[in-house]
Amino acid sequence: MTAVRAAATRFAGARVPRIEDPRLLTGHGTYVDDVTRPGMLHACFVRSPLARARILGVDAAEALALDGVHAVFTAADLNPDVREAWYTLIGRDVPDTPRPPLAEGEVRFVGDPVALVVADDRYVAEDAAELVFVDYEPLPPVADYTAARESGELVHEGYPRNVAGTLGGPPIDELAPVFDEAALVVRETIYQQAYAQVPMETRGLVAEWSAPTGELTLWAATQSPHEVRLFCSRLLGLPEQRVRVVMRDTGGGFGQKVAPQREDMCVMLAARKVPGALKWIEDRRENLMSAGQSRHEHADARLAFDADGNILAAAIDYVQDVGAYPTPWPVGTAAAVGMFFPGPYRVPRGTWTTTSVFSNTVGRNAYRGPWQLESLVREVLMDTAARRMGVDPAELRRRNLLRRDELPYTNPNGMPYSDITPLETFEQALEMLDYAAFRKEQERARAEGRYLGVGTCTYVEPTTAAMALHATEGATIRIEPSGKVNVYVSGGSAGNSIETTVVQLTADALGVDIADVSTIQGDTAITPFGGGTAGSRSGSMTAGAVGETAKVLRERITAIAAHRLEAAPDDIELSGGRARVRGVPDTEVTLAEIAETAYFQPEALPPGVPPGLEHSGRYHPDTPVIFANATHLCTCEVDVVTGEVKLLRYIVSEDCGPMINPNVVEGQIAGGVVQGIGGALYENLAYDEDGNPVATTFMDYLLPTAAEVPAIEYGHVETPAPGPGGYKGVGEGGAIGAPPTVVNAVADALDPFGVEITRLPLTPESIVALVREADGRAVTR
Repeated sequence: MTAVRAAATRFAGARVPRIEDPRLLTGHGTYVDDVTRPGMLHACFVRSPLARARILGVDAAEALALDGVHAVFTAADLNPDVREAWYTLIGRDVPDTPRPPLAEGEVRFVGDPVALVVADDRYVAEDAAELVFVDYEPLPPVADYTAARESGELVHEGYPRNVAGTLGGPPIDELAPVFDEAALVVRETIYQQAYAQVPMETRGLVAEWSAPTGELTLWAATQSPHEVRLFCSRLLGLPEQRVRVVMRDTGGGFGQKVAPQREDMCVMLAARKVPGALKWIEDRRENLMSAGQSRHEHADARLAFDADGNILAAAIDYVQDVGAYPTPWPVGTAAAVGMFFPGPYRVPRGTWTTTSVFSNTVGRNAYRGPWQLESLVREVLMDTAARRMGVDPAELRRRNLLRRDELPYTNPNGMPYSDITPLETFEQALEMLDYAAFRKEQERARAEGRYLGVGTCTYVEPTTAAMALHATEGATIRIEPSGKVNVYVSGGSAGNSIETTVVQLTADALGVDIADVSTIQGDTAITPFGGGTAGSRSGSMTAGAVGETAKVLRERITAIAAHRLEAAPDDIELSGGRARVRGVPDTEVTLAEIAETAYFQPEALPPGVPPGLEHSGRYHPDTPVIFANATHLCTCEVDVVTGEVKLLRYIVSEDCGPMINPNVVEGQIAGGVVQGIGGALYENLAYDEDGNPVATTFMDYLLPTAAEVPAIEYGHVETPAPGPGGYKGVGEGGAIGAPPTVVNAVADALDPFGVEITRLPLTPESIVALVREADGRAVTR
């Protein structure tokens, strides 16, 4: 067919209000707990109170005698039914870690699910769970991952020294001459505490088995309904078409809800053994205790500089706590920390090692920017190096940040960068602050006994990773006989505004009014296969899928319009739901009239044009990864007596390419920034020396509130990516950039005391201790 000129962009780039907001803000969203099925039963888990113990027996007699209890399942009932349990993104042949649905033989963390109680309602199920007697023989736990490799105890048999796996680059000895001859080497071991995703909606699942048809329907709180379907079909040995997953609204995921976890496995397995649909909803204590940890890690890292402050080499030895049951295989994902460590800087030489270590704590899972420690460590070392050189941290970064004329550029660990703007975003952030003016204000404040600080972080993040489950994305567009448009995509509402994004993209691609477009998402029975929400992929991948699909429909629409208007296809323009002849504004035909012809008058269609206006397309990017970048900057005031940190200004200069919707982009950045601030200052998923969690309520697990977070200021640099629309991802950067930015700001405020920060979180207690320790060193000197 003749190539069709694309409709002029009208909606992409505009601050279109989120179409999902009316239902969500008025309480009309549909979450898993809103799903009710006839005869539905409720599930509750019996969880281990011990970090490590041998299971000698489970007595459920008293629980089963309770009125309203239908079943109590143990490992002997559910675990043998597992056929296969592997994740599509990781692959069948990856050396995965143990993942039994229920604890079998031994419990390995406080909260480990030991039994599943099924009852008429949640209240009865919880009461019954307390009546299940489990006979435990306590065993010494491996509570501290930093000592796990030297412990005489093993979390899992078959993993010597509790090492789940290691990966790495060239031996560090190859870089020894560079470090030995450098004018300055900064080396620190930096520790980051465990913290959690804390979605507003906890995990949940409703599973309904239909024995007559052999079909299982799942209503899931998930980021990836098609992955849940694939995993479930393998787990139960069911054909894929016999499993349907429905995702309505999901109240946040942040990585926690990408892949099914062990409790999901239990509900899937139990669904075929009970007489009705089975609902499991996690409470907040369970979520903080059992849904997974992230960020618990440390790194011994070093940077080498020449006499002019140019980076010569970078090396990082990274160790992460993967808990008892990580999801998914943690060894492969750890590699990203090492590979991204050189960041957006000109680094000639580099290497890395990663070690993943088991412990008797909750398993590790993904959280916005799972490789985030590389930026924290690198940016802290950059500030440390600047102080030791006696230069401003901003000047040191200027000397080393990549410039546009140096791209494309491959970092020493193999990451290929193009279409990024590290130096440009850095300069924009400094300009927005008026960096020079702040330094003068800082001097005046110190003379008054007040301690202000400024910190920055510039990073590069991978988005739109095209691999395995995420390699392609599909879309189906159906123009109804009325001329209204429905667009079907795999993902769903998880707080990332993909509904609004898809509607904007489709309206532009077809040249129709945005009010005439609706989207159907999150139901595997009717939506094209796709990866869903993960890896900052949704916007750019969906743009590709919608573009590929709409292109075919535009050609059909144009051909039909040209035939009816007796014009050449090249002269047809599409806008506002109408096809017009260029230069003849009064000559037009509406999309509804074109659709009526396509569906009801096939004999009137031009030769070669099939009837109907419905098409499915699929997009696969030409490049496996698209890189985005940003600079974060914040200022703060630290009270050295109380240890309080007050954030004054927070600035983000972001390059995610052209923005489909600035409201959505800035909302994604803001959410990540707040989570990163929480990780830097407040949140700590802590355990005691016996492996007991000590932060399983919001009284103990502290989250930032609106009172602690300043208004976030945004700057945008737009460099198109090599893909549809030039779009890049933006979902994870806020959480990557915020922790190092806040840490550097606090360290800068405390620079007069000679404080160096190597551990998070920066609680008031820890800040006071750092200042006292620095004072003590000054006295002894």
